[in-house]
Amino acid sequence: MRHEHWAGLDVSITGGLDRQGSGKGPLVVLLHGFGAPGDDLVALWRYLNVPDEVRFLFPAAPLKLDMGFGDARAWWMLDMERVTQARALGQWDELSQEIPRGLASARTLILDLLKVALPTLEVPPTSVVLGGFSQGAMLATDLTLHTDIPLAGLVLLSSTLIAKQEWLTRLPNRQGLPVFQSHGIDDPILAFSMAQQLQEHIQTAGLPVSWVDFPGGHEIPIPVLEGLGTFLQSVLYPEVNSQGSGVNSHK
Repeated sequence: MRHEHWAGLDVSITGGLDRQGSGKGPLVVLLHGFGAPGDDLVALWRYLNVPDEVRFLFPAAPLKLDMGFGDARAWWMLDMERVTQARALGQWDELSQEIPRGLASARTLILDLLKVALPTLEVPPTSVVLGGFSQGAMLATDLTLHTDIPLAGLVLLSSTLIAKQEWLTRLPNRQGLPVFQSHGIDDPILAFSMAQQLQEHIQTAGLPVSWVDFPGGHEIPIPVLEGLGTFLQSVLYPEVNSQGSGVNSHK
């Protein structure tokens, strides 16, 4: 693994033939969630059944939080008390209508990062999968809907619906883009029902969804990693998989 500072963000890069991002393989960009350390998702790449040449990029969010433990970061500030209240009172739909303050600037940060990372790593946009966990997945969705970068796929791990009117207006522009979505049935932070609603809107707009739910909370269990590995193979190596021959990894 190697570390870089690109477009004002600290990033961890791994995978590739030397495990430091070398080679010409596809790129998977994953954004961590609210309150997590910048390297929170880095270990996931070792559990994904994808070819060795696939590279992974993990940016660290710029906002540092005082949560009383370690390195806690965020892409934009959240009112966790309000989120908790929305869940308790069943006000998720009202919350989903709002555009979080700081979302647009976070979107610009990741867009600027991609403008540096893609040419530096010599990877075409059609060989890039963008995604994340929780807040990171929301940001990945928002960026995807505000740009015309021809991505290979979008990954939403324990995400939810925000900026509802903007997203619903823009989703049809991404018709045909493959999406992987997972969510815990007992998620105590982001309601499972809202994840289902997001899935329905995505599918209605013409984006095929590979859906994985699981009996758990706000997490990324093994069944999700297995499903994600299959998804990545299918969107990054469509010709190989259309012939019924998978590709294996050796981490």
